[in-house]
Amino acid sequence: MTAPAPLNIGLVQINNSFSGQSYLPYAVACLESYARRHAADPARYRFLLPIFKRIAVEDAVARLVDADVAAFSVYVWNFRLSLEIARRLKERRPDMVIVFGGPHVPDDTEPFLRDHSFVDVAANGEGEQTFLELLESLPGRQWSHIAGLSFLGPDGGFVQTPRRPRLTNMDDVPSPFLDGTFAPLIAANPNDAWIGLWETNRGCPFQCTYCDWGSATAAKLNKVGIDRLKAEVDWFARHKIEFIFCCDANFGILPRDVELAEWMARSKQETGYPVALSVQNTKNATERAYRTQKILSDAGLNKGVAISMQSLDSGTLKNIKRDNISLDSFLELQRRFTRDKVETFSDIIIGLPGETYDTFANGIDALISSGQHNRVQFNNLSILPNAEMANPDYIRSHGLVTVDSEIINIHGARLSDADDVREYQRMVVATATLPAATWRQVRALGSMTAFLHFDKLLQIPLIICRELSGLPYRSMLEAFMTADAAEYPLIAQVRDFFLEEARSLQEGGPEYVYAPDWLGIYWPADEYAFIDLTATNRLGLFYEESHRLLRALAGDRAGDDISGPLENAIRINHALLKQPYLPDDVVVSLDWDVLAFWQGIREGVPIPLKAARMEVTVQRSLSYYPDMQDWCREVVWWGNKKGAYLYTNHSVEKQLAGHY
Repeated sequence: MTAPAPLNIGLVQINNSFSGQSYLPYAVACLESYARRHAADPARYRFLLPIFKRIAVEDAVARLVDADVAAFSVYVWNFRLSLEIARRLKERRPDMVIVFGGPHVPDDTEPFLRDHSFVDVAANGEGEQTFLELLESLPGRQWSHIAGLSFLGPDGGFVQTPRRPRLTNMDDVPSPFLDGTFAPLIAANPNDAWIGLWETNRGCPFQCTYCDWGSATAAKLNKVGIDRLKAEVDWFARHKIEFIFCCDANFGILPRDVELAEWMARSKQETGYPVALSVQNTKNATERAYRTQKILSDAGLNKGVAISMQSLDSGTLKNIKRDNISLDSFLELQRRFTRDKVETFSDIIIGLPGETYDTFANGIDALISSGQHNRVQFNNLSILPNAEMANPDYIRSHGLVTVDSEIINIHGARLSDADDVREYQRMVVATATLPAATWRQVRALGSMTAFLHFDKLLQIPLIICRELSGLPYRSMLEAFMTADAAEYPLIAQVRDFFLEEARSLQEGGPEYVYAPDWLGIYWPADEYAFIDLTATNRLGLFYEESHRLLRALAGDRAGDDISGPLENAIRINHALLKQPYLPDDVVVSLDWDVLAFWQGIREGVPIPLKAARMEVTVQRSLSYYPDMQDWCREVVWWGNKKGAYLYTNHSVEKQLAGHY
């Protein structure tokens, strides 16, 4: 008797690729690994090579058309493209079973299935067990006994089976790295460099309303075995995987995370791989969180430690259910890393419910005052389909106004394939406490703060003014936002650019600014303004206007005492700012030791400002950029997280005759 033909299974997990690097499709590989281990007859299933990156829709259809089952793992960055591939597949193969799973499948699944009738069945929650049971039920379509599924029955009625209990033993899902699941994919794509997705646990004990992580998994953390995780790190090293993205919601939350960080650090020391590990840190800043991040930083595995505040306003934090996360602990962790010379960066979300202009501006002031001089990333709030924030009652109660905004990757290139599908996010552009005009002011203030302080254009004079005059950072930043166009035309032009970009966002425009002449990529508004001033040779005018503005502002408080230090700070900041076409070192004469003073504040160990005539050699020859495109890439783009925009320098006090 002839054995039945195997079922062809097509798996799709589309991620964005960056500079020839693509993510290994971990989620669908787990489906395949689980099925191979636990199926009654694994030989019954023939898994096609997964689709793992954006390709033309017709190319994807051609690769999947012979499948009996096509399963899509969907999230915000691939949802619409996945739908279009599935739609065309169904037209070609009406008998094909099309399955959608992943975080973007809405919990309220019925409208989704009725709007997209080409999707046969949706998986809600963890998918490994559910997907295997679905496969085992084929070729029939009797699915009512399988937990975790939603579908439309033969009579058109909506069916949603009970939610499946979460996996408690994560090692029931084999490692797709260690069991060979990825081997055919890697062999078939020899020109791709790979980014690893690494899962050490599942779950999140927090339930932030803007996030679908905690709401999807409740509080329980389920752990992957540590011996397996160490073996996966060794696999990354053997396969020369440079970059690893840790999928955990809270790396550092478990005691063993210190051991995992040490194992990863030892792997890099001994083999050179992985080069970098990106993690989402645990939300509460504990001693363990500090130790794990210090280990990774000392090993050069991270570009900086993320300290995600989201807001510094207690009422806003309560509205988003982050009031159980200690802000004081966050700020103490930031100060501690600063003292240890470990770079940090903070996340702030613009448009959270309850945030006002004052709470936002005060939050910026508090963050910088507490020692965050490296980077604050100002992120626009988007609503995910299964987050609590997506609930219509929540939206109404907080007056959230949204637009569909095309998803553009920071420093990403413009899509060129006509047979592609653009992805959109549901972006919040006004709230009950941030009316439309105020939201624009907040968004522009975030851009101005990044431009002046974190892109380092004026960080030295801003710190000098703050420390010598007591002028709040907020007051200085707002002075640039309200500068009179007649007196400060260039500053006003930059301000108006940020405001116009905010207005464009409210009208559904892209989050970033496209620059065809500067690498042909999308830049944050602050970086675009930095490049524009450089390309048009207007930095000198910018520093002249900024000097006048700050002198007028700080002089009211500090009088003539600030005049000399401020002039020195403006001059040396201008000289230190990395620029293209400058091959030679330059010597800057100073009368005040503003660099040591600035560095002391940055490192959390303040020292008194002293009068000291000195010559500072700015070592431009060590970072020479003869090409504008190279400068854009290597300084403005690659320097983003660490704020590495200033040249190194060597200072020597000038010894005058007869001076001791």
